[in-house]
Amino acid sequence: MTISVPRIQRKYYRNGPPHRGGADVSFADLVKIFGFNSIHIGRWVTAEELQLAANLFFDAFCDLQQLLQVPPQVISLNGSLAITFGIGGQPGVCAHYQPQGRILALAKNAGGGSLVHEWFHAFDHYIAGKMFGKNATRNQFSSSAWLQSLPIIPHYLNELLGSAYKLLYLSADGEHESEFFRHCRQLDANRNRLYLAMPEEMAARAFEKVLQRQPLKNNFLVSGTQKGKAAAAGIYPADPLCDALSQVWLEYFYLLGQGLRYKAQNRQHEN
Repeated sequence: MTISVPRIQRKYYRNGPPHRGGADVSFADLVKIFGFNSIHIGRWVTAEELQLAANLFFDAFCDLQQLLQVPPQVISLNGSLAITFGIGGQPGVCAHYQPQGRILALAKNAGGGSLVHEWFHAFDHYIAGKMFGKNATRNQFSSSAWLQSLPIIPHYLNELLGSAYKLLYLSADGEHESEFFRHCRQLDANRNRLYLAMPEEMAARAFEKVLQRQPLKNNFLVSGTQKGKAAAAGIYPADPLCDALSQVWLEYFYLLGQGLRYKAQNRQHEN
């Protein structure tokens, strides 16, 4: 008889630095350090699972911060992002992002490896207002707003993010859909449902693969983009596209981080 180990209790590979110094942390520490709006835990999460999850989340968000080279408030999207763990859940759904309430939710036994996908959804939603202002609807993602050709607020970072979406969705001449977009549409047609070709889903999967291909590895943060049935089916962009997206997205977050640190230093000098 095979005894399955609950997913939260599995060993997740990571090669990043020891952010916790071998000590345990709590979800309260995540709120204190990153500034999350709130964190809610399901009533059926045991004390052991809670501790394992806190450590995994902490390491993953620290690794994400290091990968993107941003201050901690970027991870919580300036304190707007809430997290739930082990609450509700639907069969077959390991994690999801809920625009209403800005909630990133991970299932207790099925969320490992999906964290960065859902985090990018949260970022995609958060940045829509910064990129398009009032032209973006309340629950709209910047990726879908860009495809609708909404006017972009002039700013170098907005233009840089737009260039990532152009790479992702359009052909080299900008006149047709990209090969990846066409492939995702075909996959959806085969299944008779719209999902893989939704712009926000394409963007989140692309961001996943970009991060998993970086030298710093964390399988709780992201996994499955390079091996397995989903990867073999081509639901993630091919490596050349990921290389191009990597250059743009990593530059975007690096410059965002530099800008925020510069503002923080100026505030300190003023005080």
